[in-house]
Amino acid sequence: MLTLLGYILFARNFPAIAEALGFDGSRGPLSGPYSALLAMVLTGGAMAAWSVLVDKVHRRPSTGIDWSRRRPVSETLDVSITKLAGLWSTWFVIGAFYCLGRWYWDGQYLFAMEVIGAAVVPLFVLSIPYVVWIDRVLVNPRDAAWHFGAMLIGRETFALDEVRKHARAWFIKGFFGAFMISILPPGFASVVETDLSAITSDPVRIGTLLFELLFVIDVQIGTVGYLLTMRPLDAHIRSGNPFLAGWVAALACYPPFSWGVLGNILAYETNTAGWAYWLGDYSALLWVWAAWLVFLTAIYAWATMAFGLRFSNLTYRGVLTNGPYRFTRHPAYVSKNLFWWSTVLPFLVTSGSYVDMVRNTAFLAIVSGIYYWRARTEEAHMLREDAKYRLYYDWMQHHGALTGRLARLLDRVNPRKPVRLQPAE
Repeated sequence: MLTLLGYILFARNFPAIAEALGFDGSRGPLSGPYSALLAMVLTGGAMAAWSVLVDKVHRRPSTGIDWSRRRPVSETLDVSITKLAGLWSTWFVIGAFYCLGRWYWDGQYLFAMEVIGAAVVPLFVLSIPYVVWIDRVLVNPRDAAWHFGAMLIGRETFALDEVRKHARAWFIKGFFGAFMISILPPGFASVVETDLSAITSDPVRIGTLLFELLFVIDVQIGTVGYLLTMRPLDAHIRSGNPFLAGWVAALACYPPFSWGVLGNILAYETNTAGWAYWLGDYSALLWVWAAWLVFLTAIYAWATMAFGLRFSNLTYRGVLTNGPYRFTRHPAYVSKNLFWWSTVLPFLVTSGSYVDMVRNTAFLAIVSGIYYWRARTEEAHMLREDAKYRLYYDWMQHHGALTGRLARLLDRVNPRKPVRLQPAE
């Protein structure tokens, strides 16, 4: 967090810093897309360094690594070759997907394609020493990537379930990784370029700047989470969501699917003007409403920060119970949906049409329902994977800020003994 905020300050003040050092500062602040990318790289480096040097995550048994057991390269080389065949074939398939998807070659995705294209050769070259090195210390080097490679090569038996697991994990990385890289530049540029002196007395513009800053924090840290899924960081994907309903609910919220679903079929902003318009005559209320919206956005960013290196959609990468997750199982979804309802105010329309009011309200309610659907499918995935999550789920049912209140209300109406879920054998 300090690294990211420090770089943002550096980028904003670059002209003055350059002139102080005797360089040309006429180019202005560093607000371009590659500056946003550098911010993500620096942030990711700081997160990885903290994880290894302070949290010592590389020593956790959950990494699947035994550092005391270093096999000779000759013993694991065949495994590594098979795994590299699986990885390289996977990257080829992802590249073909990018090539076929027309949306990847227009608008914001062009930057992502440029970055990924530049990373292709280094990734292929660096994957060789990395895989050979990590296989020497893995407790079970025949992981999902190896099973996919074994299926392609056809020399050894493989498990189809492991191949499916590999496919789900890499589709998630490929699909969401490109999306996250594509949205790095806009918000970063807005934060770096904003003239603070021009907005000091305007609650709407101050609120908007703080929204954008918090979303930049979310996007920067979230992008790192998709890119650094590595075992030595204990951030690897244990499994992708195996439920079709979970994939449908999640993908409906992201391009290109969201362009047709949320942007067209469920367009809930028809003839709306937003909170700043409807509260424009009430200065005190504008400040209060802006503070409320900043609070919601802060919770959303806090949820991403709590995940850190393990942030991503549709994956199981360990159980998280700290940060805002100590209060509710889905703080990001709750805060995001409350933010939309509070900013759009779909029941107020400039057209005066009751049809628009009903449609907007109904469509946003459906969008919130999609997020509830996402939450339930994610819970089903986690309940299936980890006994610790089952215990956390049961505890939150009775003590969470949202579910706990509902449970206590129901207990007053119909007292019952709480159900204690047992860990899976």
